Amino acid sequence: MAEKSKVYFADFRCPSWRENLPQKLARLMMTAGFGDIDMEDKFIAIKMHFGEPGNLAYLRPNWAKVVVDLVKSQGGKPFLTDCNTLYVGGRKDALGHLDSAYVNGFSPFSTGCHVIIADGLKGNDEVAVPVEGGEYVTSAKIGRAIMDADVFISLTHFKGHEQTGMGGTLKNIGMGCGSRAGKMEMHSAGKPFVKQELCVGCRACAKICAHDAPQFGPDGKASIDTNKCVGCARCLAICPKDAISCLQDEAPAILNKKIAEYSKAVVQGRPCFHVSLVMDVSPCCDCHSENDTPIVPNVGMFASFDPVALDQACAEAVLAQPLLPNSVLFDEPCGCRPADPFMALHPDTDWEVCLSHAEALGLGHRIYELVRL
Repeated sequence: MAEKSKVYFADFRCPSWRENLPQKLARLMMTAGFGDIDMEDKFIAIKMHFGEPGNLAYLRPNWAKVVVDLVKSQGGKPFLTDCNTLYVGGRKDALGHLDSAYVNGFSPFSTGCHVIIADGLKGNDEVAVPVEGGEYVTSAKIGRAIMDADVFISLTHFKGHEQTGMGGTLKNIGMGCGSRAGKMEMHSAGKPFVKQELCVGCRACAKICAHDAPQFGPDGKASIDTNKCVGCARCLAICPKDAISCLQDEAPAILNKKIAEYSKAVVQGRPCFHVSLVMDVSPCCDCHSENDTPIVPNVGMFASFDPVALDQACAEAVLAQPLLPNSVLFDEPCGCRPADPFMALHPDTDWEVCLSHAEALGLGHRIYELVRL
């Protein structure tokens, strides 16, 4: 019989004046063993999503401050971190990413520590990390600042996701810690391409490319020689007109497996701890510049050393909830309750693939013991 991992849980009830929600989260984390991690004089990466501007479902800075304060109480040197996005938006480079984080309230004054964008200004400051046992990824491209940290902590907003079914801890770690090139490797089975109507022929892509992949026609517009391209995604970051893109065409099952393999690259060989808050469970990712009504009521806070067990516990907690009648799940009423709202929302996905693959890679166990605070 497989070993059970412990997942610690606390609801959002605070019926008396003796404890507020930040204090309850701190108590949950310490009960789960957070205080057993040696953090003295060590750099502590706290990986979270700062929210795309316009989205209001992301975790507020108050939650991050709880983790930061606990790290400091253990003698650690914390920083909040994330990597740049592959798509065009408010977080595609470090300057825009920092602006977005500040707009959404993540500053040293509100959280008690600095924000560091792990893969640098243009999303190409990365470390190649071997993935032992990887089926699709042999060397993951991870943001350098994340790999430079001595201890890794994930703070996750648990939600739905249009490409992976759900966005939990493994999604936060695997996809979130990948550099731009890493994200392209996970999302795309192919190479970048140029949107001809946007290209102005500035040749910035040619200057950044070490492999002579950008080629130019009689009109001066670029195209990508996929035989020469190595998929580093530097051209996506440098293009001033956002004319270069990649197809997000990887099959959902393979995408989920790649996320598991990237997660292993991040967490292997160092102390890690994971927190997931099941609240404002939006149907899609916080990467959207908007958010829809939550699909279930708020559930609570979960913490564990095992990211696989944590995702499994959070998913099962959502599946056990009543569906909110004013959510997208009731846009086309059928008179039935879907057994799995994530698959009902995104029928081409299967979130269990990621967890099964992560378990096979040795990242953790899907069988868990839930310990209530």
